[in-house]
Amino acid sequence: MLTVALLYGANYTIAKIVLDDNYIQPIGFILLRILVAGSLLFILHSLFVREKVDKEDFKQLILCGVFGSGINMVFFFMGLKATTPINASLMMTMTPILVLLISAFLIKERITSKKMLGIALGGVGSVILIIYGKKFAYTSAIGDVYVLINALSYGVYIVLVKKLMLKYHPMTVIMWVLFFGFFIVLPFGGQELIAADYASFPPKVWAAIGYVTIGATFLTYTLNATALRTVNPSVVSIYIYLQPLIAAVISLFLGKEILTTEKIIAAVLIFIGVWLVSRK
Repeated sequence: MLTVALLYGANYTIAKIVLDDNYIQPIGFILLRILVAGSLLFILHSLFVREKVDKEDFKQLILCGVFGSGINMVFFFMGLKATTPINASLMMTMTPILVLLISAFLIKERITSKKMLGIALGGVGSVILIIYGKKFAYTSAIGDVYVLINALSYGVYIVLVKKLMLKYHPMTVIMWVLFFGFFIVLPFGGQELIAADYASFPPKVWAAIGYVTIGATFLTYTLNATALRTVNPSVVSIYIYLQPLIAAVISLFLGKEILTTEKIIAAVLIFIGVWLVSRK
């Protein structure tokens, strides 16, 4: 899960490279993302896994496709285009709270005081990190709402997909999730995908597309799925709190931020929160 947080923590900033300069429109970008990651999964699955799915499980897979690669991705990219990466990461810290509530409702996961405390500490740490960085803005409210809808959709997805992960290989599940997600997004993003002028893309845009499709989609979905085989959805979701922390660390490394007391306190709270939720 730390690897997932590292990969996805940079996704906010890297995806903006493509979206801000309108090289490709958001839903077209999503369709490209699903197409590349899904094709790679299909090839690897055909070579190494070759697992079949029972007919009665396709309904669950379709729902996972709707929430995990349909609604989730569409609202994330639309929101990211309208808001800032920092705003988006703040909205995403709502996911563990949503997952815990959804898990309690759908799969009767017990909400313990330890988990609630861990989620609260992680949330406070993330808010401190962002607010004291003076980067939170209220001018992109619609984008923030879109990202919050994305967080809710993703929360539903990781609860729904848990049962399938216990039955099938992670690569099998994610391949079908992306397959159904592709056909859900196709009517809305097909024209945008075709309309993009790919010959005009500079190397940095191709690099960003490669990172988003392979690093932030293929690897993160597969690793998340693998993690769900051994831990509860609320444990998987808590690592979202690491994403704004990772963004701050990258900024410090690049010399764009300075280390302050507030940031140290925020980091400590986030790591304590992750530890409280994930420990047995």
